[in-house]
Amino acid sequence: MSVPRARILDLMKAQCQVFATSYNPEGVRMGNKILRQRLRGPAMAAYYPRKTATIQDLKREFGPNLATWDEAEEDRFEYIEELKLRGKSAPKKKKGPPAPTGKKR
Repeated sequence: MSVPRARILDLMKAQCQVFATSYNPEGVRMGNKILRQRLRGPAMAAYYPRKTATIQDLKREFGPNLATWDEAEEDRFEYIEELKLRGKSAPKKKKGPPAPTGKKR
């Protein structure tokens, strides 16, 4: 003996009200499984260590009046100078308007 579908749907509706779940008789994908999970944001944010102050932060905060020494920046400038002496550095940027290359049609 089978039970009518309407009776089963009424039972499902009552069950959802009692157990505080969402009523979904058609079985449509609603994402409830994902929404019930814990949030990942706080765990991901705590994964990386807190950022410490750098020399660039100090320059940005106190301006050009503060005399600072950035070892990494000085090494970079020294490396660029060595490249320039060997002729391996980036070319100079072009200044002025572009020269006409030919007739326009």
